[in-house]
Amino acid sequence: MCGQRLKELRIERNLTQKQVSEYLHINPVTYLHYEKDQREPPLRVLADMAIFFDVSADYLLGLTDEY
Repeated sequence: MCGQRLKELRIERNLTQKQVSEYLHINPVTYLHYEKDQREPPLRVLADMAIFFDVSADYLLGLTDEY
């Protein structure tokens, strides 16, 4: 659902999956599953991702193309 956008945002900021997962306090494998759209993040994690990447949750969910 939001995997491609997560990956694009992470790469734009020159971050590793491990760095993002550490900020979010989640297992790196769990974050990998989010990027591959194998799992959907819980609301709390989605909100933390939006804050971390400075984008809206709607952007992450693909509901808008504006940050």
